[in-house]
Amino acid sequence: MNIMEKMPQLTDRTALLRNRARADQGALFLHELVADEIKERLNEVNRTFTSVAIVTGFPDFWQTQFPDATIVADDETLALVPGQYDLVLHMMSLHWANDPVGQLVQARHALQPDGLLLATCFGGQTLHELRAALAEAEAVVAGGLSPRIAPMGEIRDLGALLQRAGFALPVADGTPLTASYNNLFHLMHDLRMMGEGNALTHRPRQFTMRNILTEAASVYAENFSNDDGRIDATFEVITLTGWAPAESQPKPLRPGSATTRLADALGTQEKPLDGAKD
Repeated sequence: MNIMEKMPQLTDRTALLRNRARADQGALFLHELVADEIKERLNEVNRTFTSVAIVTGFPDFWQTQFPDATIVADDETLALVPGQYDLVLHMMSLHWANDPVGQLVQARHALQPDGLLLATCFGGQTLHELRAALAEAEAVVAGGLSPRIAPMGEIRDLGALLQRAGFALPVADGTPLTASYNNLFHLMHDLRMMGEGNALTHRPRQFTMRNILTEAASVYAENFSNDDGRIDATFEVITLTGWAPAESQPKPLRPGSATTRLADALGTQEKPLDGAKD
């Protein structure tokens, strides 16, 4: 049996691919912002990358951003050549992965020693306004809740995935972005155009009742309107940075191996804690 068959399948890959096929390239403004950020980060790395792979569910967009890169679909098993690349970009797909650690492990194996991984995905604060509005509306109208928005990892948890995947010098940071819309229905339309519609395995398979959406729109407007009378929607983009282990990388010192006292380095006098014995 394939190992993926034993894991809980949070994402319905068939639905995800269908959603992405309907995406409008003109609606990928978040990808444009991420691409600019990635290019800026790469400029800050004093290094020239000659073998680049990009893992993404939006190949056309990312190929235009990095014309010389090898584009790889974000399938459960990535079509990456082990040890082939000095840079792997995993772009805006990890939040839909059924096995995010497995994705990162495969990316690490594809890197040369001291190769760089940059991965971006949506974080836990993404669409928290929509999540709250839909939950309240469905509880009021239908007396229950349905899985409508994918659970997304918090920055600390996502950073821990880098360590679990065996990356050196792991760093995770988040950027909250706010977009405004006329109302909830315009937001949901934009999400469909982004290819980010509901692709959860246990999503409701019937159309959502109109009165649930109407109530959700009212709740959203009441709680998350801005000064212009529009609604705000948060998109938290998490960026993960890690390096494939290499002997040339700095190593932490062994505990107890320091040769200089901290008090001497700071130019202060060391004092015992109150109640401590000499």
